[in-house]
Amino acid sequence: MSGIMLNLVGGTSIPVAPTAVDYLVVAGGGGAGANLGGGGGAGGYQVGSAFAISGSFTVTVGAGGAGGTGAGNGTNGSNSIFSTLTTSIGGGAGAHGATGSGETGFAGGSGGGGGSSGAPNDHSGGAGTVGQGNNGGSGYPPAGDKASGGGGGAGAVGSTGGNNFIGVSGGAGLASSIADGITSVYYAGGGGGAIFQPGTASTGGVGGGGNGSASSNAPGGPGTVNTGGGGAGGNYYAGAGGSGGSGIVILSYPSSFADLTSIGGGLTYTKTTSGGNTIYKFTAGTGTVTV
Repeated sequence: MSGIMLNLVGGTSIPVAPTAVDYLVVAGGGGAGANLGGGGGAGGYQVGSAFAISGSFTVTVGAGGAGGTGAGNGTNGSNSIFSTLTTSIGGGAGAHGATGSGETGFAGGSGGGGGSSGAPNDHSGGAGTVGQGNNGGSGYPPAGDKASGGGGGAGAVGSTGGNNFIGVSGGAGLASSIADGITSVYYAGGGGGAIFQPGTASTGGVGGGGNGSASSNAPGGPGTVNTGGGGAGGNYYAGAGGSGGSGIVILSYPSSFADLTSIGGGLTYTKTTSGGNTIYKFTAGTGTVTV
């Protein structure tokens, strides 16, 4: 994509508005389940290049989902939106692990992990969205009460809980260098699963997934802000699930083009230049962007 110059009277020239952009759109990560809960799924991850833009379009940065408390499930993350092309789906919530119903992880950009308990229920992980993420891992099945599933990530499924007190990892995210055109940064990692008794803490998937704890009753860690990482499951029996990390929208185009004309006040953003590109990083809110 090369710069086009508009010639003005007197020979002065200025760049015209950008006609296409490269983009990264990551939704908010899912909140994890409480009480031996599954990890939250990562927010949906989408990238693209040379997408045509003109006039005005909407940008929305999805918030992370809340972690479950008591014997509750987490909540799904919120969608992130760029124009009419791309809606990234919020990460699926992790399921609680309390005895009774509700141990199936929730569907989302990536699916939430299944909880683990001694009840004869479905402990499967939630489904991910094709092209945006992967399924969550299953919790250890009935009569187990051992380890719950990790949330799915953009690059890998969440791990399945085992017959032990070893926390399992969330699925790995995917890397992009769009933020500066140079450095690869991972986004959209799934949250780690929970454990029943003191043991080995779970780890979040690379890309902002929350880490678990090695102690009973301990809460799961949150997903990292602006990565779309899922929260980690809360340990048995009073551990709250970790919240999901918020998403992000990044637009990049050659600096030979002019800046965007206006950005709605509801959006939080930064503008930088790097590697010959102008880069807009939207980190919260929703609003209208005009080219």
